[in-house]
Amino acid sequence: MYNKRIELEEGDYYLNEQGYKVFTEKFHLRRGYCCKSGCKHCPYGYDRRTDSFK
Repeated sequence: MYNKRIELEEGDYYLNEQGYKVFTEKFHLRRGYCCKSGCKHCPYGYDRRTDSFK
């Protein structure tokens, strides 16, 4: 399934200590769906360990 690419805006991510992009809650809400990757700031309540939503 192809999902439309969302252009990044200021405040959509930050770089962690290892240099990886960490997407913010703002970005996830603009995207509009959960990707089920267990993102740190997931506003949808997805739990990767149980593969369910809280």
